[in-house]
Amino acid sequence: MEDSYRYFENRACKYYPCHECNPGMTGFNCLFCFCPLYEREHCPGKPEYIMSDGKKIKSCMNCTFPHRPENYDVIMRLLRK
Repeated sequence: MEDSYRYFENRACKYYPCHECNPGMTGFNCLFCFCPLYEREHCPGKPEYIMSDGKKIKSCMNCTFPHRPENYDVIMRLLRK
């Protein structure tokens, strides 16, 4: 597979898929199972913020940005900064 280092899909994982897929989304990239952008205040995904014990917590439960194969280059570019 060409560029196989950029994408893999683990259908055998008991958590697959960890997010609801958007309509029309093809492929589900498991490469960034834990989002490497989670610690960033500003990320290109669509995080939500929830309150828990009086603290604001970033929730990525409804974000599929790192799981879209076409976003590999964006993530890598942000990690290099």
